[in-house]
Amino acid sequence: MIPAQKQEITFTRLPEISPDALIAHMSDPRVAEHMPLLTFEWDRDMVAKFVAAKEGCWRRDGLGHWAFLCDGSYVGWGGFQREGDEWDFGLVLRPDAFGLGARIAWKAIAFARADDRIPFVTFLLPPSRRNLGALGRMGAEFVEEIEYDGARFLKFRLDTA
Repeated sequence: MIPAQKQEITFTRLPEISPDALIAHMSDPRVAEHMPLLTFEWDRDMVAKFVAAKEGCWRRDGLGHWAFLCDGSYVGWGGFQREGDEWDFGLVLRPDAFGLGARIAWKAIAFARADDRIPFVTFLLPPSRRNLGALGRMGAEFVEEIEYDGARFLKFRLDTA
């Protein structure tokens, strides 16, 4: 387990991460447990498509998903993705880095608050996620239950202005 308060958290782009690290991360059943849309096997081809899609968001929107590093080591990925008129924030950590979620989220939200394009952020969480206290501490409020790509999610909103 990575201690949650002592290391430096940095963000980089996904092409900087080895495909093997992404495959190992996304193939862990503890990660898939709360990802209802993860219904396929991760291999080098899937990693290439995933990274290309996320980099496409950067080209299209000027913002997208990062790889998260703790003291230079890959601990997960996530970031902002434009969904219509909204910016959705996602965070997918390696199981040994689950304790870093709040620190990474706070750093990303600080980024959103400094960006005039992002008046609010949405979060989509599967109903299997029971510990939602961190969202409340950030100031996010429950909006509604929605269906996205055939799966149910709880939608929250955080004003960043």
